[in-house]
Amino acid sequence: MDAERAGRRMRDSLIGDVPPIVIAIGLLVLCLGLMASKGIVFGLSIVSLHAQLILFSMLVMLAIDVLWQLWKHRPAAPVAHLKAHYLTPRQYAHIGSRLPMLFVFIVFMPFFSKMKGMIPLFNDYTWDETFIAWDQALFFGHDAWEVIQPIFGYPYVTAFLALLYHLWFLLIYPGCVFFCFYRVDPLTRRRFFLSFVLCWTLIGGAMATAFASVGPCFLEPLFGNPRFAPQMAYLNAANEQVPVMTLHVQQMLLEWFNTDARGLGSGITAMPSMHISMAFIYVLAMRHVSRRAAQAFFAFFVAIFIGSVHLAYHYAVDGIVAVAATGAIWWGSKHLFAWWDRRQHARFAPDAAQPALV
Repeated sequence: MDAERAGRRMRDSLIGDVPPIVIAIGLLVLCLGLMASKGIVFGLSIVSLHAQLILFSMLVMLAIDVLWQLWKHRPAAPVAHLKAHYLTPRQYAHIGSRLPMLFVFIVFMPFFSKMKGMIPLFNDYTWDETFIAWDQALFFGHDAWEVIQPIFGYPYVTAFLALLYHLWFLLIYPGCVFFCFYRVDPLTRRRFFLSFVLCWTLIGGAMATAFASVGPCFLEPLFGNPRFAPQMAYLNAANEQVPVMTLHVQQMLLEWFNTDARGLGSGITAMPSMHISMAFIYVLAMRHVSRRAAQAFFAFFVAIFIGSVHLAYHYAVDGIVAVAATGAIWWGSKHLFAWWDRRQHARFAPDAAQPALV
């Protein structure tokens, strides 16, 4: 009976995941077509690297969960307790129902990295001056970094923000594993993955290409515009006192750009900010998981927003647009799944209106 019930739950979960899986596959095919139109050859090595990062995240999170189970229950027979907890039909069905979404994620992200590196093939970087003007309009004639510099312009504060900016990558790997396997409510999990896929493609792909810009740190190296030279001078001076990790990454991205590399994590784009978009998705999703977790992720989101400007990656408007677009996608995902669930309920529920046979 347990196996039968687990099978039904697995079926229902897989059916519920159809929209994000179908949308992701469709966008994947579109990416393949766009890459082929530019003569870009796709290799499996980048997917292999991504899969290794996911597998490592899964193993780490499984180890953490094992330790939590042992600490919480303190069983007299630890091995027997873990077998009874993990090796059950319910767990098998739970894991099996999550594998299609996990597979899509493993393949999807490397394609995004490829597309991000292809932005110059589709559009020129011409929007920086516009976004600089928007920032000045918002901050009364000043660049955004100048306004926050008196508050955050201390080497140790800068280094801390740079560290948090790097820790953001935990959202991409362990974070997605968490939402894939942790028992959050199904609607939140599905909304998270659909929003994740759409944010990377619509915000980080389509919008980034349409509004191609490089951001403050790359403005002088790529276009000879020294407007943000004072900001970069401060960051380099701070780096001499305490390591500012983002400076090394910025140099690496610049080298990849100049050598036309399109590996995992490569590509230069400022508008909109995907760091802020992803951080905001976790704020929206974690509200349905834990109040304290939501507060912590909101604090992280604020730090990422400040860091994106202070560390010279983004203009302030990059983050504002990212928040608005991400919020719209999250809102739309709720209505899409409401429609899908109504449709499936009508399909599988017994027809109460049908007269009984006599």
